Amino acid sequence: MLTQRDLLFRLAQFAALFLMACIGLFDLASGMADSGALVLLQVPMAIATAAVWLPRHRQGSKRLPRTALILAVCSLFLTVVVASSTSGYSGGSYGLAETVGLMGVLFVVCRRGDPQWAVGAVLALGMALGFLPLRSGASYEMVIIGLVQGLAATAVIGAGVYLRMIESTRNRAMDSVRAEQRAEFARDLHDFIAHHVTGIVVQAQGARFIAEQDPKRALIALEQIEAAGAETMASMRRMVGVLRDPNASPDAPLTPLAGVDELGPLLEQFTNSGGPLARLHVDGSTAGVPVEVSTSAYRVVMEALTNIRRHAQGARVADVWVRRTPDWLLVRVANDGLPPRAAAQREAPGYGLVGLQERVRAVGGRITAGPGIDGGWVVDAALPLDQEVTR
Repeated sequence: MLTQRDLLFRLAQFAALFLMACIGLFDLASGMADSGALVLLQVPMAIATAAVWLPRHRQGSKRLPRTALILAVCSLFLTVVVASSTSGYSGGSYGLAETVGLMGVLFVVCRRGDPQWAVGAVLALGMALGFLPLRSGASYEMVIIGLVQGLAATAVIGAGVYLRMIESTRNRAMDSVRAEQRAEFARDLHDFIAHHVTGIVVQAQGARFIAEQDPKRALIALEQIEAAGAETMASMRRMVGVLRDPNASPDAPLTPLAGVDELGPLLEQFTNSGGPLARLHVDGSTAGVPVEVSTSAYRVVMEALTNIRRHAQGARVADVWVRRTPDWLLVRVANDGLPPRAAAQREAPGYGLVGLQERVRAVGGRITAGPGIDGGWVVDAALPLDQEVTR
C-alpha cells in the first residue's frame, strides 16, 4: 500500500519524466535531428540520465556515484565528438534534455551518494554540464551559457548537500533519542532485577531458618521464590533485546520504577502545576501487569501529558484511559485543545514520540498519535501482556 509520501514521490517522478520528454521533443525540433547519426548518441544519453536519477537510492550508495561518473565521462566524450565534427548542431539545441537529466543526476549524487566516490562524480558532472553547450559551437554565446550552467550546477550541489545535512542531523538526533531510551530501559531493568532478586534472597534466607521448624511454611516460601524467579526471567527475556549498546556506562543514575499504579499521583501533579484538568479512567485490574508493560504505559502517559502542556492550545481537559483485556493493556490520552500547528512541528520535531515508539515496539506493542475525531489530539498505545499474542 502506497503512503502519501510514496504517492507524492511517484507523481514528482512522472512530472520530471514528462518535462524531460517535452524538452527532448524541443531538442529534436530545433535542429538536433539534422545532425544525422549523432542524434542516435544524444537521445540515449538523455534517457540514461533519467535511468540514473529516477530510482530511489539508499543513503551512502557506492553504485550511484560510480554510475554517474561513467555517465559524465560518456557525456564529455560525446561533446568532444560533436564539437569536432564538421556539421555539429549548426546552432540548434545542444541537448537541453540531457542537461536537465545531468542536473538531476548531480542532485541525487550529492543527496545520496557515497562521499568517497561522490567527489569525483560531482567534478565530472560539473565539467560535463559546463562543456555541453559547446556542441553548438565555440561561440561567445555558448561559452556564456556554459558558465551559466556551471553556476546552476553549483546551486544544485548546494541544495543536495543541504538536504543531506538536514537528514543526517535528524538521524543523529533520532539515534540519540533511541540510545537514551535503551539506557532508560537498562536502568528500569536494573531496578526491577534488584527488587526481585533481593526478595528472592530474603525469602531463601527465611526458608532456611524455618525449614526445620515448619516445613509447610518453607514449601510456601519456595513456591514464592519460584514464582518471583520465573517472573524475573520472563521480564529479562522481553527487555534485554533492546539493550544494544555494550558501551553504556554502568554508573548511569538510577531512577525508581513507575507504572500504571502511579498514574493517579502523576495526573494530580499535572493538574496542580497549572495544566488542564487531568482525569484517569481505569477499566479492569492493573494487578500482575508485567513490569516492562507497566513502566511503558506510564511513560506513554507522561510524554503525552508533556506534549499537552507544550502544544495543546486552549486545552481544558486531558483524559487518560487505561483498559486491560485478557491479552492487551490499552492506553489512550486525549485532550480537547487545538492540534499542534504544522509550523511548530517543523520548528521542534517530536523526538519524544520517537523514543516512545522505540520503547513500545521493544515490548511488542503499537502506538499512534494524531488529531481526534471531535478535535484535540489523541495518543493510543496497545501493549501486549503476553508476547505470544504478537507472534
